[in-house]
Amino acid sequence: MTIPILTRQAKNTISLELKKAKNARPEAYYLAINASGTQISAAAPHGVFNGVNSLLQLIRQAPVQAKNITLSGWEITDAPALAWRGVMLDESRFFFGKETVKEILDWMAFYKLNRFHWHLTDTPGWRLEIKSYPRLALVGGVGNHGNPDVPAQYYTQEDIKEIVSYAAERFIEVIPEIDMPGHAAAANRAYPEFSGGGSERYPEFTFNPGKEETYGYLTRILKEVDVLFPAKKIHLGGDEVHFGNKQWQTNQAVQQLMQAQKLPDLKAVEFYFIQRMTDSLSKLNSKILAWDEVVSAALPVKNTIIFWWRHDQPQQLKLALEKGYQTVLCPRIPFYLDFVQDSSHFSGRRWKGDYSSLEKLYNFSTAAFPGIITEKNKNLVAGIQAALWTETISSKKRLEFMLFPRISALAEAAWTPPGSRNFGTFKTRLTKHLELYRQQDIYFYNPLQPASRPEVIDIFENKPIE
Repeated sequence: MTIPILTRQAKNTISLELKKAKNARPEAYYLAINASGTQISAAAPHGVFNGVNSLLQLIRQAPVQAKNITLSGWEITDAPALAWRGVMLDESRFFFGKETVKEILDWMAFYKLNRFHWHLTDTPGWRLEIKSYPRLALVGGVGNHGNPDVPAQYYTQEDIKEIVSYAAERFIEVIPEIDMPGHAAAANRAYPEFSGGGSERYPEFTFNPGKEETYGYLTRILKEVDVLFPAKKIHLGGDEVHFGNKQWQTNQAVQQLMQAQKLPDLKAVEFYFIQRMTDSLSKLNSKILAWDEVVSAALPVKNTIIFWWRHDQPQQLKLALEKGYQTVLCPRIPFYLDFVQDSSHFSGRRWKGDYSSLEKLYNFSTAAFPGIITEKNKNLVAGIQAALWTETISSKKRLEFMLFPRISALAEAAWTPPGSRNFGTFKTRLTKHLELYRQQDIYFYNPLQPASRPEVIDIFENKPIE
């Protein structure tokens, strides 16, 4: 199929062509620009879309004279190094709304990123309408990380459908996260009968794994979520349960469960819960996604994707790969974008003084894990993902400051093999992308002239991390 976009003159013709080829990768494309015009071809629509975005990048950076754009000659045969190229946005702690999400999706498409992981539930707020349990949004959606009294903010199911459709037009899958059994305080405000209690610092933090009713409640929620997100992937969280499971030690229903199922400790209770909810998702024909804390649980290998985030615990990555799990790499350093990106920055997280600089993100490579990621298991590495946690991000301006230009480094780390990357040339090319951000009124961090863009500091950054 050849589609002429401009036909006034032959030299202005842009043709898009689907060319079926054996064993062709669906995201690969061919782009040629010469005196005869521009040709983009691929074996699948996603590949054509990627080629169009490469052309758009060239056009957006080309000089304009008298309303005319002149492009240099190019011949590009291209394909991504990694299949999973993701961005996660936390909207439980602070809610940003549809337009901001759509803008992020636009930039993801521009940079050929293809997975949007949407963290919609956590302790500060529940941000998704569930019609079977309306109080989840109406009550659980009240408050945020900085103010427990902010009126309810959440996405209706119609909002979700709109955003999912918007993303699909850009070949981006949207994957929701419904956090459990921890980080459940917002849900428990709405339906306290399913609470498993918490700890002094994290009250009402968990769902109750000892009540059979809890599993029916959460399964009904997941059924509604599954209908809204055609990706057939739901992230169950599964992280940091120990923060707030202290009351399981004295909860009668939990103690009865431990006795009946011969569960030796609270970690075994946690895994029992995850396995039960995994069964629910499997019956929906949905893949199970979870953080690396669940690696030791008995989850279905072919249907589970592990997100390795604890960079200080490489043994979790090693175990995930040894057990045969598909794994997405998102270690805090360099992929957590709530970490500061410059040594002079004040607001944001650090890890023993370390932080997530543009250079670390750009240069990330699986070769950094010798003996863990090997020739034998490297096919289990699905890809990489950056996470925009929002404990210190309450405004769109700061969100932009923490995301741009690191999103461009993420894109190259996911698309380009390490041997073809050069941070020096990337910084040179980055100049034109910074200009694009200026044109779009994005308040970005400028690594080339840090003093030209003062750090954005939102309030509430001194609250404890949840």
